[in-house]
Amino acid sequence: MTEPVFGYSQSRPNDEPVPVLGADFSKPIIFETSADADDTMFPEGEPVRISTSDPEALAKLGTGGILDAIKAINSQLTGLNRGADATIFRVAEGTDTAATAANIAAALGQISYVASEVNATPRLVWAGRTGWRADAQTVNPVVAALPAACEAVLGVAPVDVRDTSSALAIADRETMSSQRLMPIGVAARVYEGASVVTRPMGPRVLGLFIRVDNENEGKPFDPIANRAIYGLAGLSRAIPFSLLDGSTEGQQMLDAEVSIVAKGEVNVDGAIAEGGYSFIGTDNTDTGELWKQIHQVRGADYITVKLIQITRQFLGKKITADLVEAYVNSILFMLRDHKAADDILGYNQDVFIPDQNSPEQIRLGRIKLDLGIEPAPVFKRAHNDIHRYRPAVEGLVADIVARLSISS
Repeated sequence: MTEPVFGYSQSRPNDEPVPVLGADFSKPIIFETSADADDTMFPEGEPVRISTSDPEALAKLGTGGILDAIKAINSQLTGLNRGADATIFRVAEGTDTAATAANIAAALGQISYVASEVNATPRLVWAGRTGWRADAQTVNPVVAALPAACEAVLGVAPVDVRDTSSALAIADRETMSSQRLMPIGVAARVYEGASVVTRPMGPRVLGLFIRVDNENEGKPFDPIANRAIYGLAGLSRAIPFSLLDGSTEGQQMLDAEVSIVAKGEVNVDGAIAEGGYSFIGTDNTDTGELWKQIHQVRGADYITVKLIQITRQFLGKKITADLVEAYVNSILFMLRDHKAADDILGYNQDVFIPDQNSPEQIRLGRIKLDLGIEPAPVFKRAHNDIHRYRPAVEGLVADIVARLSISS
């Protein structure tokens, strides 16, 4: 600008740490079919963003799997929040299950474009037909497509595997290797009118993710294990489970990283609850233990999105000591807030390492930070040693002696 000769001018230096709000990690996307859905509102092959509490939208979903998925999500929501910000991706029904699964897998390949189409990035993904396999040697096409789709949006997916036996569920889990997939080895029995029908458990777990996020200010750092699944008339099969007996079928499935839902039992020590149906599951299908717990993956994704939001406010500006200091402090202040809220256990503060930022790299306009965060683990098992306590007997003897002394 041209400075005035006689007057006033001002500027606003951008050399302070910047705040960011994060992102909503509770937005689901549903990939399913519905032959009788309204073609105008829900055209096949196009994402449509709705509120799951909108009765008009629900009335036009038809009677297929999409409607059940939306009802499943809504059944898990509690309190004042009675709907989810969801995206529907209606897929064409094929001539058979194999063709439908192929259509859903193809639709998953378009997930990168969904955010721009609906102005929302889905982070919770559910896709139908994952419990079908052509044969024992062939991976389900939807399962094969899900890891890349989830990576594209920093999302996770509950995956319905075959629910008729633990052996088949575990065999399906063995086709997966991803931090972003959570196999579920039991289906839901739910009311549709007066009839009780079997439906996938996956969208109900999707709703559980949303409910737990809502309970924690919308942040995805908390596990969903040992929480009630609502709206069930029953389970596709009873899975024996005990908190105290590692040989039960349910414990064997959890050891194979297949999540389950267990029925509560009154006056049974090893039961997960006194009543109702509880979801039990913490792990994804990653190889190795470092990022095995799925809530830790979601929490790290949340921080990653915040890092992106911070970085884009500094990109394009000249590198100076003030700018780098503001950039680094913006990140450290953000991590400090998450540590204070117990979202993470801790983080490192020496993030700018000189040896990793040579003059040659700086000249190229490149800055490298070395960030370390430690997500909080889930409480999975308690072990208590119970010993005899001799000082209590000594105290008894001393008490007896004291009383006898008084009485004499």
